[in-house]
Amino acid sequence: MLLFFTLGLLIHFVFFASIFDIYFTSPLVHGMTPQFTPLPPPARRLVLFVADGLRADALYELDENGNSRAPFIRNIIMHEGSWGISHTRVPTESRPGHVALIAGFYEDVSAVAKGWKENPVEFDSLFNESKYTWSWGSPDILPMFAKGASGDHVYTYSYDAKREDFGAQDATKLDTWVFDNVKDFFHHARNNQSLFSKINEEKIVFFLHLLGIDTNGHAHRPSSRDYKHNIKKVDDGVKEIVSMFNHFYGNDGKTTFIFTSDHGMTDWGSHGAGHPSETLTPLVTWGAGIKYPQRVSAQQFDDAFLKEWRLENWKRLDVNQADIAPLMTSLIGVPFPLNSVGILPVDYLNNTDLFKAESMFTNAVQILEQFKVKMTQKKEVTLPFLFTPFKLLSDSKQFNILRKARSYIKHRKFDEVVSLCKELIHLALKGLSYYHTYDRFFLGVNVVIGFVGWISYASLLIIKSHSNLIKGVSKEVKKPSHLLPCSFVAIGILVAFFLLIQACPWTYYVYGLLPLPIWYAVLREFQVIQDLVVSVLTYPLSHFVGYLLAFTLGIEVLVLSFFYRYMLTAGLTAFAAWPFLTRLWTRAKMTSLSWTFFSLLLAVFPLMPVVGRKPDISLVMGAGLLVLLLSLCVVTSLMKRKDSFIKEELLVHLLQVLSTVLSMYVVYSTQSSLLRKQGLPLMNQIISWATLASSLVVPLLSSPVLFQRLFSILLSLMSTYLLLSTGYEALFPLVLSCLMFVWINIEQETLQQSGVCCKQKLTSIQFSYNTDITQFRQLYLDDIRRAFFLVFFLVTAFFGTGNIASINSFDLASVYCFLTVFSPFMMGALMMWKILIPFVLVMCAFEAVQLTTQLSSKSLFLIVLVISDIMALHFFFLVKDYGSWLDIGTRLWMLSDPGLDLNLLHAIRACISHYVIVMSMTIFLVFLNGLAQLLTTKKLRLCGKPKSHFM
Repeated sequence: MLLFFTLGLLIHFVFFASIFDIYFTSPLVHGMTPQFTPLPPPARRLVLFVADGLRADALYELDENGNSRAPFIRNIIMHEGSWGISHTRVPTESRPGHVALIAGFYEDVSAVAKGWKENPVEFDSLFNESKYTWSWGSPDILPMFAKGASGDHVYTYSYDAKREDFGAQDATKLDTWVFDNVKDFFHHARNNQSLFSKINEEKIVFFLHLLGIDTNGHAHRPSSRDYKHNIKKVDDGVKEIVSMFNHFYGNDGKTTFIFTSDHGMTDWGSHGAGHPSETLTPLVTWGAGIKYPQRVSAQQFDDAFLKEWRLENWKRLDVNQADIAPLMTSLIGVPFPLNSVGILPVDYLNNTDLFKAESMFTNAVQILEQFKVKMTQKKEVTLPFLFTPFKLLSDSKQFNILRKARSYIKHRKFDEVVSLCKELIHLALKGLSYYHTYDRFFLGVNVVIGFVGWISYASLLIIKSHSNLIKGVSKEVKKPSHLLPCSFVAIGILVAFFLLIQACPWTYYVYGLLPLPIWYAVLREFQVIQDLVVSVLTYPLSHFVGYLLAFTLGIEVLVLSFFYRYMLTAGLTAFAAWPFLTRLWTRAKMTSLSWTFFSLLLAVFPLMPVVGRKPDISLVMGAGLLVLLLSLCVVTSLMKRKDSFIKEELLVHLLQVLSTVLSMYVVYSTQSSLLRKQGLPLMNQIISWATLASSLVVPLLSSPVLFQRLFSILLSLMSTYLLLSTGYEALFPLVLSCLMFVWINIEQETLQQSGVCCKQKLTSIQFSYNTDITQFRQLYLDDIRRAFFLVFFLVTAFFGTGNIASINSFDLASVYCFLTVFSPFMMGALMMWKILIPFVLVMCAFEAVQLTTQLSSKSLFLIVLVISDIMALHFFFLVKDYGSWLDIGTRLWMLSDPGLDLNLLHAIRACISHYVIVMSMTIFLVFLNGLAQLLTTKKLRLCGKPKSHFM
């Protein structure tokens, strides 16, 4: 069995990794020729301001007094330049946003996951193509464009990462640092001849990354005075920098200024998903080569922003975020970034129609070059008779479009050139996608075949070794036939040869060959399959169909809960009615009522908002008080049982109560300190980390008696959870644990009702590492329900408060008791532990269920594995290569937003997250099961040798 679980774990790792190989490989290609507009550019230099985390509405709207909070930018819109909205793509994070802005392509998920500050994949950018680039700002953003640049012409100036403190007094100092250093740089240049000559070259870029707005948005939310005041500070700083540039260069009219943002921010201070507040960012351009403001009488847009912002008479020019890169390159005359997929927004250009046509033609050729390289690469590794070219853009069509465009330029039909080039670009982008996904069907089919085979084998193993369903299976060992293994070996050789002659990557061999041993193992159990069919045929048809429908309905409810969290509420409501549909109500009224009460109470949480809630420390304090009250009741009752509650264990419980009190104090004290902008107190930080470190050790000091150990685990984990909570979610583990305690009781009642075993007192049952295997029983039909309950409770633990959204959005308020200096990986790890705490509580309760029902964890785990894999197979067919982590469980409120893009809705419907979560849950169950066994069965003593406890 150990070998089976080891192989199963490896197979699931392969299935998990397959999603990235199939859907999330890098789309970048190399080997293209640089393309640039042959005509003289309008600008010698470009200044790029990126206000990190700035929403479009926050910049453009007027305040309650009818005044702009960014008067300088507003004046530019009305008198000097062009403006619009830059539409970003999910995930709306800083790294992919800056890559889209500066390199012109949308970074794939796998690349983002490989690194934060450096280039995980080699790509070209505006900075790399420039003669020189000087950049100032965050150490999290600047290095990723400097390291990948050829040569040493990209210079970065960053402040210390410790300055990115969300508990600091004034985050605007991050932006003030940038503005001051730019001024000092130009002051120094006047006295440094070498530097002076460099900054007077053409084709140079100055990049100012302004992080203060994003920091204030996370710490105080976009509606706060701090966020809005920071916008005013940035506006003042931009005004000073523009004035300095004009003065330094003698108002030569050769500087282009671009002001934009990498992403927006939600009302609750997060980003990463596809809400309009995150995807709509400002774009304001002025200076050399940029059109002056265009007055219009009416504009047609689906939103009402123009009227709200009182900009209906100034022409709004919207772009996709990646379109800004070709705009910047055309303005200073450098080659388009080789991997750019942006389409030049010619409406922003103030130049001749010839320049616009030539620039658009260059843009089309640059994207077509990527298509041709991608096609060549795929053609070289595919057998000629199997290669299917992209029919919409054949070689002859490419030639005809380019020839016709050149002819239009010659005959000065510039509008026709722009239209024709846009058509060519759209076809080339479709072709790029076609060749990028060329092998997707082949790989997907192999993974699905392997998945189905694994589910079949696990099901057969359950039926054969852990149930009494088949009683007529022959016990004689038959001599195996050589035909079956020889056939599979022959098929394996053919598959390997087919992959070899096409020079496929080694991962293709894994996906192509893995289904063979799995299906060989399935077909070896042909006798079991035959006996299963006979057994099913003898079963009453109505009962069989009823159980099958119930199982299917249960699976679909679980699947739908990933899209609609309220399905968890529906499921818990059905659970609440379960005792009344059985004989449990007549046998155990108090237990049944408790089950119903806590099921309905837990059902409330999925109806609460995933994100967007305001911090409410009073609810955290309330949860802490409930834990203390519960602790007092339990300790009082245990003290009466002198035979089982010794002084050492009383001391352990008192330490845990003290830890809960300290956690409540730290939460309240930290909140008060941050409100006063005094930062995170050092003592609070020490207590928080000490509580976290001890939370997995202290329960091992308690008694291994079932109830006492589970209560000790709850107390320890709740102390940590309180430190990581900001509102109603602090109550969630408490309610969940109460339901788990009732579940243990009700499962024991259910098993006694079926006559399988006699009821034992929970106060007399002890967790034991060495369990008598002879006590284990075979699986019954009702055990499928127990396994389903476990999976349902695990999904509820995951989505009950929507905490997975916090991982994506970095809901930083949740970790302020531990740290306030920006550290994405440490903050992400803390949030992940917050998510796992309810998982651990459910798994520990399940250990108790297995113990009280005398059920082998291995047999029940197989059922859980089958249920999880069926769910994963559902999501495998729904995966798309766009979307965000926050799309999980939030589709309902997003669908109610009429301004949401249709493509995003498809992303929500079929996101990578669903598949990854289910596969991760399956893999993590092995480790969580081990952690639960450790927490429930191990016993440490405050002094002396460890003492073992047996049943």
